Amino acid sequence: MERTDTDMIRCIDYGSCEYPEKLRNYPDMPKKLYVKGKLPVPGRPAAAIVGARMCSTYGRMQAFRFAKELSCAGVQVISGLAYGIDSEGHKGALEGGTPTFAVLGNGADICYPARNRSLYQRIVRNNGGIISEYPPGTEARSYFFPARNRIISALSDVILVVEAKEKSGSLITARYGLEQGKSVYAVPGAVTESLSRGCHMLIYDGAGIAYSPEILLSEWGISSEKQKKSTEKTQLGLASDLNLVYSCLDLRPKIPDDFIRETGLPPEKVNHLLLELELMGLARETGRQHYVRQDCADGG
Repeated sequence: MERTDTDMIRCIDYGSCEYPEKLRNYPDMPKKLYVKGKLPVPGRPAAAIVGARMCSTYGRMQAFRFAKELSCAGVQVISGLAYGIDSEGHKGALEGGTPTFAVLGNGADICYPARNRSLYQRIVRNNGGIISEYPPGTEARSYFFPARNRIISALSDVILVVEAKEKSGSLITARYGLEQGKSVYAVPGAVTESLSRGCHMLIYDGAGIAYSPEILLSEWGISSEKQKKSTEKTQLGLASDLNLVYSCLDLRPKIPDDFIRETGLPPEKVNHLLLELELMGLARETGRQHYVRQDCADGG
């Protein structure tokens, strides 16, 4: 464990106007926070990205990818600075340009794990923050980490679990999130992998399937840069009625009645336009008369 300058750490009391409003919404939140750097910006979207420390290459890639795309769209990423998924989430967020925040299970003056020292410094240097409910000098204890997860989920609007075994601290974060009324998503993996079992359990119990970052961005009604560019490019070349139906396509499947209601076009016209969009590679039928936007669904 490596300590840093305690003079740079502020103590924020529950009664302070700087104390995060999101934490006030739930019981059993800390009466004091110790912060190095900044706190998440109120009113700006925030997502927790959590998962296994001993993760796979697939898990690392997904955590980095999701974090970067969320960050590029202005979403603040919150995690715990642990090895594995937490670290990749912070790194992806730093790459995306929106500040990221780490909630620790020890004093904010201690970089734990010590090998994450450079990541710890980058978070603060890039307008993010290191947050703890424990006073400076407090060493990490195993029982501190499950408790800190309630703060990670409380500061977030959405919780994303990337990889987790059946018994995992990440599932504790997801449980806190559900108790706090947050949206919980999980990244699916191979059914043969033990690291995917926790995620698949969450999905079985009703968590959202995070097959692309756009799924999470839809929580805030935000379009990714890829979606914006694709839409702008497509709109330039589509006739007005075709573009009207195309603009109604979404990540979630819709039936023709949805398009009829949203566009005001007659059923025959809507069915013809949907077929035309399919032939153009802009729409895809996922089930009998259930349509999604092809470029978003397939990541193309």
